[in-house]
Amino acid sequence: MFTDHTVDTAPEAARRTLAATGKKFGYLPAAVARLAGSPQLLDGFLKLSAMFETTSLDPVERETVIMTVATQHGCHVCVAMHTAALQRLGADPALVTALRAGEPLPDVRLLALREFTLTALATAGEVPDADLAAFTAAGFTPGQALEVVLGIGAYTLSTFANRLTRAPLDEPMTPFAWAPAT
Repeated sequence: MFTDHTVDTAPEAARRTLAATGKKFGYLPAAVARLAGSPQLLDGFLKLSAMFETTSLDPVERETVIMTVATQHGCHVCVAMHTAALQRLGADPALVTALRAGEPLPDVRLLALREFTLTALATAGEVPDADLAAFTAAGFTPGQALEVVLGIGAYTLSTFANRLTRAPLDEPMTPFAWAPAT
């Protein structure tokens, strides 16, 4: 039902983005090719994710938020892509394994971040005071709580769109394949 667009077949408003994405990755990810069916969604996701990259959360913290959202929403494409990102960052393999499996994290600060993210997702943002206090007690700020919400928004958009379009896992990501626990 959803087209794997190319630079030539995509709506005009998505063509530049597809060309830039293909150049960045060395191939055009199927998820991006399918999202091009809505240039607005594609552009919105890319802008939101770029904004998330500028937050005060460090790269591994941002990836912890993303992996939490991706595993909660069951997006195999996102989990694979962000597993690869964590490996490029040199993240502790035990952290990557725990994030993928939904197990306790070996780092207490990242565990607090994941727990806050899960609570924000479960409560639609109405995080209880005790949970917010636990987040800040782990060294995070109220501003970073809002940054987590930005990450949740950006990657909920991505995970929902990837699941809707049934985006397949691209061959370069097969070493990072993941399936939700049943």
